[in-house]
Amino acid sequence: MRAGNRGRWALVIVAAAALVFAAAAAARTHSAAKKGPIVIGWAHDDSNGPMGPFDLPALAAAKIELKKVNKKNVLGRKIVLKTCDTQKDDPTASKACADQLISDGAKIIITTCDVDLAAPVVQDAINHHLLAVAPCIGTDQMGPKRFGAGGKLAFSFGNVAQDEGSAMAELAWRHGWKTADLAKDNAIVYFKAVVSAFKARFKQLGGKIKYETSYTDKVFGGNDVQNAVTGINAHKAAVIVTSTAGAFGSLGPFITGIRTAHNKTPILNSWAGDGTYWVGGLNPKVTNYWFVTYANAFGHDPNKTVNKLASQIKAGTGGFITGPATIDGLVTAIKRANGSLVGSKLAAVMQKFHNVKTLSGKVSFSKKLHSVFGRQYRVIKINNNKPIAKGLIRAKKVPNSPDS
Repeated sequence: MRAGNRGRWALVIVAAAALVFAAAAAARTHSAAKKGPIVIGWAHDDSNGPMGPFDLPALAAAKIELKKVNKKNVLGRKIVLKTCDTQKDDPTASKACADQLISDGAKIIITTCDVDLAAPVVQDAINHHLLAVAPCIGTDQMGPKRFGAGGKLAFSFGNVAQDEGSAMAELAWRHGWKTADLAKDNAIVYFKAVVSAFKARFKQLGGKIKYETSYTDKVFGGNDVQNAVTGINAHKAAVIVTSTAGAFGSLGPFITGIRTAHNKTPILNSWAGDGTYWVGGLNPKVTNYWFVTYANAFGHDPNKTVNKLASQIKAGTGGFITGPATIDGLVTAIKRANGSLVGSKLAAVMQKFHNVKTLSGKVSFSKKLHSVFGRQYRVIKINNNKPIAKGLIRAKKVPNSPDS
């Protein structure tokens, strides 16, 4: 072989060896990544904002569930949870919070429990092709409906509002409340969707709507709750239906305005109105007030594990159980995706969830619905500011309705 040819062959051999070495190094790096921790980021309201009463219990319960998961590992890997404060869900702070989590290596982003307030975080996550998950957003807008094609990466372990409103209607019918006054809180999509769903299912059952009104919470600049109360007191029905949260500022005045007018009609709310944290100082005391929720946070849930966890974190609302449900669901998705953290692969797996077991009950998604449907709700009544367990209910039928 000529010297020139030998030189060229030597270069080829060296180049080939370099490629083999590089491939081996890449394989080692990939293997190390597979064995490294799974980083999940959680952007939540930690500043006494409107979502604090929902975000914080869910996060506290999720951390306890995570300890159990990490004892067994997830395909040989631990999960590391990193958090940041959205500062009362300020859009600029929320975006910065999501950016920080992504910069810190988060491959999955968990966000707050309202789709409007969560939007900056969700959009940032899906722009980075990451799975975006909420523990308890209760609307079908957590998905392509709100976020377009990128919304295929967005899911919520919250009950979709149409299912919840239908369950409330069936509860009213079960109690013989065949006429209803409706008060729609215009603050967020979820509130409106629940009341619209109640109306659709209630009328389907044979119920009649005597009066409809609306208001906007004080935290969103509204001051018209008293007008809604005045209209309701002038059109008494068998049940008064609304969907709003104590932390948003209008629930207390809403109930007080009805009761001080000597209107003793049952008031029925969604899980947004869960808890007793908002009843202090109200006069008269809250009585004949009902709501449906994920779990009984007051020690009387049918699931003993739920009661133990509620006691551990001193849960104020039943939404705390959606934190562990989110962890359980993500673990299942990662395992079914063979350890992949690629957003599109995880989303494809989750879209096929059917009765997946979580601490909150069985969870199902579909191509159309990326929020949970078919869960069994806890029914709770508050009398003299004290919560009383009043059974369980699951929506038998969910008709189409506006705001959906």
